[in-house]
Order: sequence, then C-alpha cells, then structure tokens
Amino acid sequence: MSTSSEPVKIGIVGLGTVGTGVVRLLIESCDHITRHVGRNLVVERVVVRDESLSRQVTLPKGMVTSDLSQITEDPSISVAALLVGGLEPARSIMIELLERGKDVVTANKALLAEHGPELFALARRKGRSIAFEAAVAGGIPIVATIAQCLSANRIEAVRGILNGTSNFILAHMEEEGASYSESLAMAQKLGFAEADPSMDVDGTDATQKLAILIQLAFGIWIPWREIPRTGIEAIHAVHIARAAEMGYRIRLVASASRAENALTMRLEPMLVRQGSPLAEVRGAFNAVEIKGDAVGRIFFHGQGAGQMPTASAVVADIIDTVVGRAAITFDTTGRMIDTHARSKEPLQSDPMNRHFLHLLVRDKPGVLADITGILGTHGISIASVIQQEPTELGAGVPLVIMTHYARQASLRLAMQEIDSRPTVTAPSTCLSVLDELDAPRHSVRESN
Repeated sequence: MSTSSEPVKIGIVGLGTVGTGVVRLLIESCDHITRHVGRNLVVERVVVRDESLSRQVTLPKGMVTSDLSQITEDPSISVAALLVGGLEPARSIMIELLERGKDVVTANKALLAEHGPELFALARRKGRSIAFEAAVAGGIPIVATIAQCLSANRIEAVRGILNGTSNFILAHMEEEGASYSESLAMAQKLGFAEADPSMDVDGTDATQKLAILIQLAFGIWIPWREIPRTGIEAIHAVHIARAAEMGYRIRLVASASRAENALTMRLEPMLVRQGSPLAEVRGAFNAVEIKGDAVGRIFFHGQGAGQMPTASAVVADIIDTVVGRAAITFDTTGRMIDTHARSKEPLQSDPMNRHFLHLLVRDKPGVLADITGILGTHGISIASVIQQEPTELGAGVPLVIMTHYARQASLRLAMQEIDSRPTVTAPSTCLSVLDELDAPRHSVRESN
C-alpha cells in the first residue's frame, strides 16, 4: 500500500444507475475508503453523454462534462471507471483510456464477453490493468475468488444463477402460481426487468457472464455465442408445478465443467432438487457454485444486480487498482488466458443428464407404448411415467416422463420424432436435471 498522502484522482465515464451509485459511495464513504487505501480517492471528472440532464447526485460545478479528453488528457487521473453499457462507444472509450495510460474498472460484461481478448491484450501491452468484478454476479466477489483465493486449485466446475431477472420470474411463477407473462410484468413493475427484457429472458446476459467465468476458471477463451443457450420463454406454470410435485424447482443455470480433458458448457432451464443451494435462490438474486480439486465445493449467494451492489463491486475494484492488487490479479489472469488462440481442449457439447419430459397427448390406447418405443429406439431409458389430468395448455392429457441418463442429442432426435406424431397435441418440453457437483459420473443405462 502506498504511503503517499497525495489524493488519487478518479475519472468516471457514465453517470447512469451504476455510475451514480459509484459516485455516491466514493463521496459518502470517503473516510472509510481512505482507511482501506491510505489515501483519499477523489472523483475528479465525470463524463456523460448529455450534460443538461438532471442527476440523482449533486456534484460540484464543472465536474461533469461531455468531453472524454478531460479524463484521457489529464495525467493526474490514473484510474477510470467505465460505466456505460453496450459495445459501442464502450469499446472505443476503453481503448482510448488504455492508450492514454489509464487503469480501467468496468461493469460491462457484454463488452468483455465480445472483445475481451483484444482489450486484455492491449492493456498488457500498455502495462495497464482491467478490473471487472462488477461484470459478473453484481455484488458477489466471484472474480477475485477465482483469480486470487482459488489460485491453488484446478477448477473442475463452475455453475450458477447469473441473471436476477430470469430468476425472479421463475421464482414468482413458482410461489404465486402465476403465468410467465404475469411474472415478467411484475418483474418490470418492480424494476427487476427492462422494458425490453429479451437479453435477460433469452439467456444472452447470463451466457456472456458464463463466458467470462470460463476464462477465469479454465484459462481459455470461448466466444459467448458458441455456448449452447436456451432461455426461459417456453417455461409454463404447469411445468413448474409438475417439477415441484417431483421435488424439483426450475432455475436458469449456467454451467461449465472440465473432465477427461473435455470442457462442457451450457445455459438452460434445469430441474434443480429442492433443498440444494441453487434451488433455494429466490427473487432477483444470483448464486455461483464452484468445485476445486483442493477446496471442494464452495457456494456464493447475493444480489447480482442493482445500483448499490454493483457499485460496491466497482468501488472495490477501484480500491484494488489504487493499492496495486488489481495489477497483480490482471497479470495472473492474463497469463492464464491465451488470448490469441481458441481452446485447445475438446468441447463436449452433448452432455449426459437425466431429463424431464412434459407432453400433451391424446387419450387413446397405444399412445404411451408408441412414445416409450421411440425413446427406446434412441437408447433412452425411462425412470418414471406420470399421467396427469388435462391442463389449460390445450386439448390433451399431460404426460410427465423422467428418463435415466441420456445424451441431449439423443433426446433432441427422439423429441422431434415424438412431436411429429398426430397423437401429440402440442410441442413437448424437455428439461435437463441438474446433478450435485460431487455426484458420481453415470453411464447411459440400457433402454427399457
């Protein structure tokens, strides 16, 4: 820690929800932060797109500007917090900040998931650091945990609930018996979902965060669009109710694991056993579960979004940057990640799981035999079959099937064949069942 009494001048780019929270923390918690750092952290300049807009925080006259050069051209500003979303102009701004010798703190996960290798390489060439704790899971300190605290471990698996909006919707559907549309509307009313929630509910947001975690945990770069992704738009209240009857909750789970020199990764709604840590994550919260070869299983839970949880992570990164911890972490992370090459490990995109099948079928003899025959033809063994009363989804009798372990590719082909049958009255649903991290590996059972 530096013993200099000179204040450290901070530049802020973006004064939206997160930027406002960061400025508030730096001003209102100044004494507390000074005790941690040993020097004052001073907000020197705040760059915004439109200076005329009213703000939720009062700043001295002349501090707010629309001119980025007042940060980039000021040698007294050593750290800049980039708190604007999207890809552009965020990418161009970060490049300019790094080129001008600034260390950068950011909460922009989309930018890092899309352009991380380019930006990390530039930072290393310029001898600068990029700190991004707030880009994944908001206030949960997962980046520092993987990069620093678990550095003695070979990470075997990382998975979690990385999007609070989708988790709120699924939990609300479960707790209130509400429909997807009703739960989405409630999330928007409470401020957990944007007017356009597509990146949350289609899994884009969580997949981008998963790509960053894969970089950290496994030291490889995977373009986020290549990670298999399924959102929650097709989940109905009846699916949640049937899963609950069987002792499960449905959660949107991001997961990546490495075994036998292959990496498996995906983002999808899954059945999670009630009572397990991920199943008990409620509301707009996030959670991350990690398995290391030395430490075993560890679990983190907290607010994954919102003004102050995210601002907390940003300010912590600013502090780490000022005292020098961020540079050490960034150097370690940079050496872990080969930014000039794709993963050298084979990617296993067809994991093996138990599966939950929900079908609507005509109530006539031979239908069940036909469906089980199709599954058997594809090597899929059945664990249980439950026939329910008709539901509001349409004409037909609900049929719930739990399979033994099977490949997703086999399930996909079987379900296409099943849905083509005239006795199936609506598109079927197939969800994977999440195993515990320390569960033994299973082989495919011979079909019934």
